[in-house]
Amino acid sequence: MKSLTVATRNPGKIHEVRLALQDLPGWAIEPLPSGIPEIDESGATFIENATLKATHYSRFVEGLALADDSGLCVQSLGNLPGVWTARYGATSETINQRVLKELEGSSNRDAAFNCAFVVARSGQVVWTTEASLAGQIPLNPAGDSGFGFDPIFFVPKLRKTLAQLTSEEKNYWSARGQALNELKRFLSMT
Repeated sequence: MKSLTVATRNPGKIHEVRLALQDLPGWAIEPLPSGIPEIDESGATFIENATLKATHYSRFVEGLALADDSGLCVQSLGNLPGVWTARYGATSETINQRVLKELEGSSNRDAAFNCAFVVARSGQVVWTTEASLAGQIPLNPAGDSGFGFDPIFFVPKLRKTLAQLTSEEKNYWSARGQALNELKRFLSMT
């Protein structure tokens, strides 16, 4: 059996990867083992941060390591929080509240959710992909599924936030879902 280690400590991301790849034969989807030193996400782009993490963590695990970097880019906030999402607040809730507060009175609530995936083996990149989903920030959070920005990311064509979608719908529509579909294609040929 081939091994793919999901290089994150975020249980929501691990769950989404496992769900998306559950019917992919021959692959064991593993969490990141404890005791591996963290790496600073110092890249200027989502793909740079994902590359830093994938190459770093792949040196400590067997098989392939999958790392991602994703974030919300709000147009009227100069595309913040962007790659600084993890440093924009202590928890998802505080980050979401900060974004909503900063948008008070703004008529431009356009945003994009971006996701970059990088797969590495033994410190070398073997595959990358990037995906994006356009949407808007509603006045108030809605829905209780998912994690992170899901309650404050409204997809106009679906008339729902990501947190109001089923797991299957989210894996189809979201930027992470798009990237996961590309990952599944890659792994099925590996």
